[in-house]
Amino acid sequence: MSFFQMFLRNNVTSIILLGFPNLSNIQFLFFSLMIILYCGAISGNLLIMVLYLVSKTLQSPMYFFITQLSLCDILVTTDIVPILLHTIMYGVSTMTLIGCFIQLSFFLLSDTSECFLLSVMSYDRYLAICNPLHYHSIMTHHFCVTSVRVIWLVAFILTLINIISIYSLHFCGPHIIDHFYCDYEPILQLSCSDTSIIQKMNLLLGFLIATGPFIIIVMSYVYIVMTVLKIPSNTRIHKAFSTCSSHLIVVSMFYGTLMAVYMFPTKGQSLTLSKILSLMYTVLTPLLNPIIYSLRNKDIKEAFLKLKCNNL
Repeated sequence: MSFFQMFLRNNVTSIILLGFPNLSNIQFLFFSLMIILYCGAISGNLLIMVLYLVSKTLQSPMYFFITQLSLCDILVTTDIVPILLHTIMYGVSTMTLIGCFIQLSFFLLSDTSECFLLSVMSYDRYLAICNPLHYHSIMTHHFCVTSVRVIWLVAFILTLINIISIYSLHFCGPHIIDHFYCDYEPILQLSCSDTSIIQKMNLLLGFLIATGPFIIIVMSYVYIVMTVLKIPSNTRIHKAFSTCSSHLIVVSMFYGTLMAVYMFPTKGQSLTLSKILSLMYTVLTPLLNPIIYSLRNKDIKEAFLKLKCNNL
């Protein structure tokens, strides 16, 4: 049976997203806040990418991976926020079922890529501190480009597996999702089919996508800490930790919100709390990432000032 035939046999052809109901008193304020956060996230991440392209001082593996992280942040915010703004303005948003799957596809693609990117970035920091003599021979431009290509390819394949498995389900109603975007679990709850196999497969994929990279990150930082503690000079210790601090903060925010949204039981949470956590995960974190890398990085500050001076 083709995708088109599977789509036709579904009784549900459209999805209603409830978003954040009962916002009448603060609707304009919340809408304005989301606009500001969205514009800030897009501008900040685009600035990081532009600075990398025009600045010779940022042509290193670490900044190359940061630009890919910015691309993930732009993708996820652009995928989520426009529909969220429509929901805030009009109370609800109506999407086609296939449109809901498309939104989920881009969301899964960006999040999967970000998990893998953060693990590769931790490996980059591990090499820079624990094995500096071999850093440039391992972290070549070819290695970095190949790593990124593999990351996006694997993320695309895993996303495709997820989407095909969901698309094969039968949807007969209801067609209302009490959320502000089409997330994995809310879509499964709309299905009349048996989803036990898909949920087990999702646990396996979740381990590969989130837990696997997280283990790599933790192991990298264990070796980094062990190496740094052996350094006799306090200045060198401070310099070593400062090169990792931005990445460590980003990892903590990303995995902290990820665990809060997906790994803790949702039955004990209120829907409002779940939505707020998801909002932090999809809107606030992409805004903070470029700020963290900019504020705690002298090279990016200098590149920005140089670009600003050249344009005056």
